[in-house]
Amino acid sequence: MQTQILDIRGMTCAACSARIEKVLERKPGIASVSVNLTTEKALISFDPSVITVEDIIAAIEKIGYQAILPPQEPARDKDRERKQQEIHTLWTKFIISAVFSVPLLYIAMAPMLKVVRLPFPAGLAPMNYPLIYALAELLLVIPVIAVGYRFYTVGFKALLRRSPNMDSLIAVGTTAAVLYSLYNTWQIIAGDFMKVDALYFETAGVIITLILLGKSLEAVSKGKTSEAIKKLMGLAPKTAIVVRNDVEKEIPIKDVMIGDIVVVKPGAKIPVDGTVTDGNTAIDESMLTGESMPVDKKAGDMVYAASINTTGTIQFEAEKIGSDTALAQIIKLVEDAQGSKAPIAALADKVSGVFVPIVCLIALLAGAAWFLGKGFSVNDWDVEFALTIFISVLVIACPCALGLATPTAIMVGTGKGAENGILIKSGEALEIAHKINTVVLDKTGTITEGRPEVVNIEGDVLQLAASLERYSEHPIAKAIVAHYNGEYLPVENFRAIVGEGVEGDISGKHIKIGRGIEVFADGEYLGKIAVSDKPKQTSSAAIAQLRGMDIDIVMITGDSRKTAEKIAKQVGIEHVLAEVLPQNKADEVKKLQNEGHVVAMVGDGINDAPALAQANIGIAIGSGTDVAMESADIVLMRSELTDVPTAIDLSKKTIRNIKQNLFWAFGYNVVGIPIAAGLLYLLGGPLLNPIFAAAAMSLSSVSVLTNALRLKNFKGGAVK
Repeated sequence: MQTQILDIRGMTCAACSARIEKVLERKPGIASVSVNLTTEKALISFDPSVITVEDIIAAIEKIGYQAILPPQEPARDKDRERKQQEIHTLWTKFIISAVFSVPLLYIAMAPMLKVVRLPFPAGLAPMNYPLIYALAELLLVIPVIAVGYRFYTVGFKALLRRSPNMDSLIAVGTTAAVLYSLYNTWQIIAGDFMKVDALYFETAGVIITLILLGKSLEAVSKGKTSEAIKKLMGLAPKTAIVVRNDVEKEIPIKDVMIGDIVVVKPGAKIPVDGTVTDGNTAIDESMLTGESMPVDKKAGDMVYAASINTTGTIQFEAEKIGSDTALAQIIKLVEDAQGSKAPIAALADKVSGVFVPIVCLIALLAGAAWFLGKGFSVNDWDVEFALTIFISVLVIACPCALGLATPTAIMVGTGKGAENGILIKSGEALEIAHKINTVVLDKTGTITEGRPEVVNIEGDVLQLAASLERYSEHPIAKAIVAHYNGEYLPVENFRAIVGEGVEGDISGKHIKIGRGIEVFADGEYLGKIAVSDKPKQTSSAAIAQLRGMDIDIVMITGDSRKTAEKIAKQVGIEHVLAEVLPQNKADEVKKLQNEGHVVAMVGDGINDAPALAQANIGIAIGSGTDVAMESADIVLMRSELTDVPTAIDLSKKTIRNIKQNLFWAFGYNVVGIPIAAGLLYLLGGPLLNPIFAAAAMSLSSVSVLTNALRLKNFKGGAVK
């Protein structure tokens, strides 16, 4: 299976995204489709041997939308400019529309006010000059319809394709108002001056103006939800200083090649990823890790694109450029997460798929019912009353609110996570994280520093142990080798046994070092080396925070029970799984899941990959390496355990926000549509004016977006 992301243009509401998903899901070779209204992207998994990307794009364009392959790095700025231009265009259309619709509304409503007498041109008095009055309204509504032409071109095309959307509701409602008003204008010309009271031009004009206002506010709010991506993109420098032919020259960042020697002076940004070859400095890596303290760098250390050189001048060899840099991977990861859907969105998606056709049916039935009902009851077939009901139902319905409820919150939530050095890979991971009730912590490098030191030696075994352990990559082996400063003995037949230790032949004897760092020669016990790995300073605080959230903590390690329990006691962990082989860690996680626990496994993303994959949520403590990003659902860039409770807290607040959005989106439509259909009037209340219905519809979308933006106030750090 192949995965492809496409930019989708032309969507106006959740009905549009649902339509694209439904059409593509029917195509042979397509495994899954997720279309995100907020990010305007489609994530498609398909079999390239059955269907091509070109076929998918053609299928999307056939139903009236535009599908484009995402822009490469140099085109990202143009894409942002395009979106800014769209916002500018919407505001311009709204202003033009308002300039004409405000006097239109005044002309229509002022003569009707009996309590307050507003100034009104005598030459436009409706009862004295009905034709002039009608033509004045018509002339004022024409520019409004002109700037709102897109509602009609898109809306009616969608109707003809049998996939009506929000534009269709607006187009049908306002067209009905205008056509009825034109008919009554013709009646005035024919001499029926009483038809001056049956003009609905202002209804169409004000509805279009209010919808344009809502769309403008919606576009601005959408832009704010993706600010995290914009900030990340803006971090990368535009140029780099490289040494070529022994000469320093400044070149565009896109021209840097792998192997180039790059020079970075104090205060400048690192242009690409690489390894320091010369110089010493301190680098601010907060853009990657969220950690404000600069990190000391010397020859052999890695540096990352967009981090800031604070002190000395350094030279480094470029190793990762373009889309391979850690920053580019983070941007892609956040984009993918923001484009994904959480399971909680499933109900809203199902409703959105049938929402607009159902609303059209309700509008027709409600209008017809009132027309017939009033006619039979009072022998007066009231077209205007039925038309008011019909238009109100169409324009009050809001599929946008349903479509925006989940993705906007996910966009802001994942963006806030990235700002705090917490990379959440999908909407699903963000949702599941709030359900976690058990956290399994790997010991070495997660709870502890991961840099063990020799603290005691029993017997004359250091030379034997160091000679054998120098062939091992295990952190304990490195600690033993670092402690020894003598000559090494030659080793033959070295072998590392995963989870058991190392062995080999030295001076004709078979030497074996077990998991407890006990040394044996031909099976005879010689002595033991004690190695200690100190807990990180923040581990105790993080574990206390998790326990304060009613989450069970389990430590899992391959170390001896005595060593494990000592560390556990220091940091406040009661449940310890010791002497667990790496390949068995996933089994221990599965046991907990079978007992009903929702488990998060926290490890380094490399040795713990099977357990990370088995857990409901895998959390990698790492510095953004490829392996860590691949093996986990959440990556903690700062390698700090305190970010685990922060990630869970962010999930809880995001899901709460989504539920609030869905409640208001569903609640608004459940309450608004019956009111528009005349429920209040039936109970003795007023009839809903279509203008107020349009205002309510626009405000519903904006309110959902505004609520999602409250997540931007989320603060990382200690969980309260």
